[in-house]
Amino acid sequence: MFDQISGKSAKHAESLAAAAAAYAEEIGARAAEIEALRKLPQDLANRLAADQLYNICNPAEFGGPAGTPRIYAEVVETLSRADASVGWCSFISTTSAISIASANTVAVRDLLGEPGVITAGVFAPVGRARKAVRDGVPGYLASGRWAWGSGSQNARWISGGCLLLDDDGKILKDERGAARNITMIFAAEDVEFLDTWEVMGLQGTGSTDFQVTDVFVPADRTIDRYGRRMADAAIFRFPAFGILAIGIAAVALGAARAAIEDFDQFAGTKVPQGNSRTLAEKPATQKDVARAEAAIRAGRAFFFEEIDLAWAEALAGEVSTARRRDLRLAITNAVQSAKTAVDIIHELAGGTSVYRRSPLQRRFRDIHVTTQHLMVNQSTYETVGRLLLGLDTNIDQL
Repeated sequence: MFDQISGKSAKHAESLAAAAAAYAEEIGARAAEIEALRKLPQDLANRLAADQLYNICNPAEFGGPAGTPRIYAEVVETLSRADASVGWCSFISTTSAISIASANTVAVRDLLGEPGVITAGVFAPVGRARKAVRDGVPGYLASGRWAWGSGSQNARWISGGCLLLDDDGKILKDERGAARNITMIFAAEDVEFLDTWEVMGLQGTGSTDFQVTDVFVPADRTIDRYGRRMADAAIFRFPAFGILAIGIAAVALGAARAAIEDFDQFAGTKVPQGNSRTLAEKPATQKDVARAEAAIRAGRAFFFEEIDLAWAEALAGEVSTARRRDLRLAITNAVQSAKTAVDIIHELAGGTSVYRRSPLQRRFRDIHVTTQHLMVNQSTYETVGRLLLGLDTNIDQL
């Protein structure tokens, strides 16, 4: 394992981890509230942001504590052990803050420097924008509707990807002939939230649709071509899609660890119907708990190993294709390993796991939503497999 933290940075890393752990009891006690609200309570989101658990990886010049990818993963995992929705919102805001920082303008530095600022957003360029000038200020008029707006209802600034149009409404192309895309950073008051988040899992993330209609965005609050004006810092050399996917796996690993902890709470006292021994005393239980434990530990070990190796390359320069490949494999494997563990524990718990009063049913629902994300679904294995076999492969999203 590579230890890239020393001195002051190590102390700050410990403070971020301690801050995340300090929320565990409160988050657990408020899990039902979070689920019913279908988003994080604003007071909780504000305090998480004030403790810099919403911009973990941003360098100091962009308002953050300059945490490494490992610190980020550990914080999200810790929060997710208490409630996966809280961990999910932390990772979404952290990745949004990194993405927004890549604009590297004075306006963006200022907004990211706001104490306790919360950012959110959607990378996909499903909106439309065209150049405009308002009161002498160059910018864009943007319209669009984005799905999966996790944490956006708690946020002060919300980004949305757009395709750039010419004066005739046609999509502009870049020098490669690809559609020009540009990300807008909207003020929360310019965004309309749509009540679409009725889901089976991660219900507390508030991942509802949001939309804007002819909203003017100054040019210095945009990210052109996915941040080509990015500052030169190791975190910006780390694979952007890797940072995004790491958060998903950290949520999954946290939820899986929590599921085993939930099971331990009653396995030693529950006597299944028709049995004289407790659930913990049954050989089948012992075997399956061991299987679940092995799945989590193996997935987690590969996950953190590849994060450390990729970070070492980012510190030295560019991250190689081979390292990006292995990082994404480790991330997807971690999600699948966590899902395997939760499925085993959910089935072992029997009827206990189906009641709303049991946190196990929530862990089960949450983990099965994490697996649906594009960054960690089965297509990752295909991309990695092609690379391992030496075949020509599109690596734009590695």
